[in-house]
Amino acid sequence: MKIDLALILTSLAALTGLVWLFDRLFFATKRRLMQAEGEEVAEPVLVDYARQLFPIIFIVLVLRSFLAEPFRIPSSSMMPTLLVGDFILVNKFTYGIRLPVVNKKVIELGSPARGDVVVFRFPGYGPDDKNAGTDYIKRIVGLPGDRIAFRDQTLFINGEPVAKEPAGVYVGSGHGRAMTGATQFEVDLGGYRHYSLEESRFSNPRAEGEWLVPEGHYFAMGDNRDRSEDSRWWGFVPDENLVGKAFVVWLNCEGWFCSGAFDYTRIGDTIR
Repeated sequence: MKIDLALILTSLAALTGLVWLFDRLFFATKRRLMQAEGEEVAEPVLVDYARQLFPIIFIVLVLRSFLAEPFRIPSSSMMPTLLVGDFILVNKFTYGIRLPVVNKKVIELGSPARGDVVVFRFPGYGPDDKNAGTDYIKRIVGLPGDRIAFRDQTLFINGEPVAKEPAGVYVGSGHGRAMTGATQFEVDLGGYRHYSLEESRFSNPRAEGEWLVPEGHYFAMGDNRDRSEDSRWWGFVPDENLVGKAFVVWLNCEGWFCSGAFDYTRIGDTIR
C-alpha cells in the first residue's frame, strides 16, 4: 500500500490550522475575558495540541513540498551512482514549483537536462498497474524530440552512439557486493559524464529498440544497464510525473530502519 505523505501532511496542516483559527475567532477572546474576571478557564486540549502542532506540520509541509524531500534507494538499478540503502535529498523546485498532493506546476523554473538523475512517479505499464504512482529514480537520457535507440549494449541519441570508456571491474561492498565483477564504464552524455555498469551475461534483447520521445516527456534509464527496468520497458516519463532532481547522499545504511551497517564514506556525496 502506497502512503501519500503529502496528502497526510496537507490534511493535518489544514485540520490543526482550522481548529486553531476557529478557536481564536470565536472562543479565545471569551476565555481571556473570563480569566480577567478571575475565573479559571483552561484552553481545550484539542486547541492546545493544534496550536503547538500546526507551525511544525506547516513548516515540514513547505520544506518537503517546495524545497527538498528525502528518499531512500530501494534497488540496485542506479548502481554504481546510487546504492541500495542510500538516503538522498531531491531538489523540489529545479523543474518548477508544484502544488502538493495534486502535483500541479504553478511556476515554471526549468526542465530536466540530459544526464540529470530525477525522481518521478512511475507512469506504470498500463491503467491497471498497481505500482503506478510509486516513486522511481532514473537518469534522463532522452529529451523531447530525441530519437533514442539501444542496441548491443550501446545507447544512441539522434543516431549518434553515446561515448563510453571501460573504467575497470566493479568491486562492490554492502548491498553492492552482488554487482562485483561487472564492467564499469565512464559514459559521456554530451559533456555530462557519469558511470554505468554492464553484465553481458544478463543482456536482454527485449531491452533493445528505438523510440521517439514525444513533447512533454522524457526517456529515463538506470545506470545499472542490465538490472534496470526503465523507459526501454515501460515507455516515457511525463513532465507532470516529475518530483525533482536528486543532488546529494546524506546517509547510507543497510536493513530496514537502518538496523545494519552504516557507510559513513557516502555522507555528503554529490549525485552526478
